Amino acid sequence: MDPATAFAWVLLSLAAAAALGLAILIAGLVRVFARAPRLMEPPKPGNDASAALASTSLTVVVPAYNEAANIAACLTSLLRSENPCDDWKVLLVDDRSSDATVAIAQEAAGACGASEPRFSLLDAGPRPMGERWVGKNWACSRAMEQVVSEWVLFVDADVRLLPATLRRALAQASSDGADLLSLAPRLSCGCLAEWMVQPIMASLLGLGFPIEAANDPASAVAFAAGPFMMFRRSTYAAIGGHRALASVVVEDLALARRIKQGGHRLRYLLGLDALELRMYGDFASLWEGWTKNWLLGLDGNVARALAASAVVLLMFSGPWLLAPAAALLAAGFAPVGLPGQRLVLLVALALALTGIGLQLVLRLWTRRQFQVPLTLWWLMGAGGLVVAAIGPVSVWRTLSGRGWTWKGRPLA
Repeated sequence: MDPATAFAWVLLSLAAAAALGLAILIAGLVRVFARAPRLMEPPKPGNDASAALASTSLTVVVPAYNEAANIAACLTSLLRSENPCDDWKVLLVDDRSSDATVAIAQEAAGACGASEPRFSLLDAGPRPMGERWVGKNWACSRAMEQVVSEWVLFVDADVRLLPATLRRALAQASSDGADLLSLAPRLSCGCLAEWMVQPIMASLLGLGFPIEAANDPASAVAFAAGPFMMFRRSTYAAIGGHRALASVVVEDLALARRIKQGGHRLRYLLGLDALELRMYGDFASLWEGWTKNWLLGLDGNVARALAASAVVLLMFSGPWLLAPAAALLAAGFAPVGLPGQRLVLLVALALALTGIGLQLVLRLWTRRQFQVPLTLWWLMGAGGLVVAAIGPVSVWRTLSGRGWTWKGRPLA
């Protein structure tokens, strides 16, 4: 086979693989989400479930480090929630922020008319010398020194809750006998980097961590969404909580695994109509965040991390690169030998365009499931390039410790 013919077949093979991969991804997501459990509606006043809620207690812990851009909206959504029970409060733990997080939080609480005991502020203080504490583990552990409620909910500062969310979550955790209830949020995108990357990441997470398996006590699969994790306090203490995971970067997965390994009840539900998450405000924070989590989210397996990046590159960037290449060659802008080669190139072009069409189908499905609009859907090819680069960079940073940070704090 001459080089030109071989190249044409390579283009066709890559285009076919990309289209097939996207079709499998979409089919898998449709299957997973069709069977995924969802957060139930809140109990009606006066029934037994509502009466049971009234007698329990809940503390909402918000760990915060340099969250000036997020904290007001988060606290406002929490403090204006419907009462989940008679005894509940919000505890903000400031992890030594260097910005205006504390002042803005106090102002937001005042605007909501919240004061002690409904809202309180705790200074986490310095991290112990000679000990390795990463991420929000220190702030969460300090909060638990004060928590005495039956339930404790950890909420990230970049989360916004609907008014009934706390009541719905507490009611379901109680009725399901859950020891950990976590909700998958609806992703919100605001900057160009998010529109390119987040829809791809949401798709990969949805398929990579099947919700059905996570809720099956017989399955070893364990997953929880760190932005919203509600624990039965006694069970949280039994597994060691954040203190036992002081040096663990991806602590939400580790906590979920401890829950299941301890024989406790894990519930991971879709909460798309209950809370919204805006993870990153710009490209720098997105790059830092995903390079922090990529390798560890794949269990530290270097081969899997690099292979996943390559697959994303093929499925999402491949069609956008292969389509113009096949079109130009088939149109005669580059040497093409035998007539059969042009047919192969035309088929490759058709498959590449099919891949682009499947990306649109994926975004349409995402819009229906997550209420994420089609904004800039055609930049998924560029997003694939970014995600493909995240993999090897994450491997390098995690293994070497160089540039491995979160919000500027070193993780190594």
